[in-house]
Amino acid sequence: MQQMALLEVSHVSKAFGGTPVLRDVSLSVAEGETVVILGPSGGGKSTLLRIIAGLETPDAGTIVFDGRDLAGVPVHQRGFGLMFQDLALFPHLDVFDNVAFGLRMAGLSRAEIEARVDEALALVGLAGFARRDVHRLSGGERQRVALARSLAPRPRLLMLDEPLGALDRALRDRLVGELRAILKGVGVTSLYVTHDQAEAFVLADRIILLHQGRVEQEGIPEAVYRQPATPFVARFLGLTNLLPGRVAMAEVGAQHAVSLLTVATPIGPLVLSLDGAAPPVGGEVTVLVRPEGATVLAEGQNTDRVPVISGTLIERIFQGTYYRIRVRLAGEVEMTFEVGAEEPLPASGAPIRLALRREALSLLPAVA
Repeated sequence: MQQMALLEVSHVSKAFGGTPVLRDVSLSVAEGETVVILGPSGGGKSTLLRIIAGLETPDAGTIVFDGRDLAGVPVHQRGFGLMFQDLALFPHLDVFDNVAFGLRMAGLSRAEIEARVDEALALVGLAGFARRDVHRLSGGERQRVALARSLAPRPRLLMLDEPLGALDRALRDRLVGELRAILKGVGVTSLYVTHDQAEAFVLADRIILLHQGRVEQEGIPEAVYRQPATPFVARFLGLTNLLPGRVAMAEVGAQHAVSLLTVATPIGPLVLSLDGAAPPVGGEVTVLVRPEGATVLAEGQNTDRVPVISGTLIERIFQGTYYRIRVRLAGEVEMTFEVGAEEPLPASGAPIRLALRREALSLLPAVA
């Protein structure tokens, strides 16, 4: 049974100076769910978050939280937690007073404030840090203080806008796993904005990908990766092996479901498995070949079960458990693959044959 939505955003649009920033955006967030709004800079992500928070007013559309229309409800009455990239910690206050600031503004008693601060610091792994000076904390510790401050009022919705964006990559990679554990441990409903797909895949129960103010795709991380809705989504996720194609033949299975589709591409015909309706024979499409979808064939090795492509190995980069390889194929097409470090790779500049796993091939709309 589908869980009821706690937050409902319906047909929201917003323009600044006549330039549309959000175009008919709708989304929902269930209680306890972490939804990540993903997309490139300038796609409208932060504007959407600010509208939900009450910091901006939509030109059209509605925001409903727990059945209540939020039109006209000021920021401080929405009861949402906000965490932004700049953190906005008070340098003249210690950790305790930074976390307690919002609680004092809400008029809580001293005993309740102390209990809430202790609870929030424990949740983020900073028990015992209450009287530390914030300017003596590491970048990761400062992030966790900001998160504790957002969690201390026990918000029903926590909104995070690029909270790790100012940190270096190594620290971000470490903290994102910690952040997921904290959010899930607390059970708080969360809306998280980022342009980083790796962060999104770690954190999200569901991803909503925004592009030019529109929802380009929505789904669980696995579905978004395995079946991007458009060539733009594929490229944004780092999936660059995109081939223009034309449907050459369709083998129709039971109940008119297409089981096999042959697509003519610049590197030769590729056969894809497909569920449901297929484009017409002669229709233009795009074929996505995911980078993990290739196996190197040893000299003299043959297989008739999957598509086989031949080309020249241009580059091989050792990545520990795998090689990232760049291959030049027919028609000067270059593609990148990730193959196991134990596979029989030839030297750079030598011929190479690759078997493509059919489940690593996806059909996308033709590039507009």
